[in-house]
Amino acid sequence: MNQAPRFSLIIPAYNESARLPLLLDSVDVARAHYRGGAAAIEVIVGDNASTDATAEIALQRGCQVALVEKRNIAAARNGGAAIAQGEIVCFIDADSTIHINTFNAIDDAMASGKLVVGATGVRPDRWSMGIFFTWLVATPITWLAAVDAGVIFCHRRDFAAIGGYDESLRYAEDIQLLRMLKRHGREGQQPGRKFGRAKHVLAITSMRKYDKHGDWHYFTIMPRIGFWLLVNHRRMKKEADAYWYTDR
Repeated sequence: MNQAPRFSLIIPAYNESARLPLLLDSVDVARAHYRGGAAAIEVIVGDNASTDATAEIALQRGCQVALVEKRNIAAARNGGAAIAQGEIVCFIDADSTIHINTFNAIDDAMASGKLVVGATGVRPDRWSMGIFFTWLVATPITWLAAVDAGVIFCHRRDFAAIGGYDESLRYAEDIQLLRMLKRHGREGQQPGRKFGRAKHVLAITSMRKYDKHGDWHYFTIMPRIGFWLLVNHRRMKKEADAYWYTDR
C-alpha cells in the first residue's frame, strides 16, 4: 500500500506555458533536497481553462492536472486541492520559483504545532526604484496584518474545515483564505494556532505586471480600483478584471 504524500504543492495556472517550466525546475530541485525524499511531495497543476500547452507541459513533467473550467483563480486553487492527498497543502503561483530548502523549512515551521497557516514570503525577480518603494509600503502592512505571499501552506484538514478558497471572490482570495484560517486557528478544535513564516526560503515572483504597466503602477492602478470600489462596484469589477484576468 502506497503511503500518502507529506506535501501537495498546488499551482493554479492559466496559459502559463512560458513560465510553468521555470517553476517546475525549481520544484524538482526542492523535492530532491527534501529530507523526507522527493516521493513525499506531489505536484498538482490546477489548469484554469488554458488555451495553450499548460496542461500538456504539466503532464510531461510528471504533475497531476486538475482541469478547472470556471475562470477564477480561487476555483483553480480549489480544483487542485480537491485531488490532493498530502497531509500539508501548499499553494504557489505559476509565475514564481521556489527556494531549494522550501519543504524542509515548512516541515520545521509546522513541527511546533503552533501554526494553522504559514507562508514563505516572496521577493521580486528584479528590482527598480518603483518596485523598491512598492515593497517598502507593502512589507510593514503584511507584518502588521500577519499575512504574506509566496508558498502558502496549511494542513489539508484545516483547509477542508474552512471550505477552501472563496470562489465568490475573483481577487484577494488568498488574503481571505489567510483570514479564515487564522480565525479557524483561534476558534477551532485546536485553539491558539496562529500564522507563521517558514524561515529563509523566500519564493521569487515575476515582475511581469510591472514590465507591462510600469514600475510605479501600483501607486496609480490600486488607488483607482479602491476608488471605484467605494463609488461604483461594477466599474471596480471591470477595472480589477482588466488587471487580473484579461491582462494577457
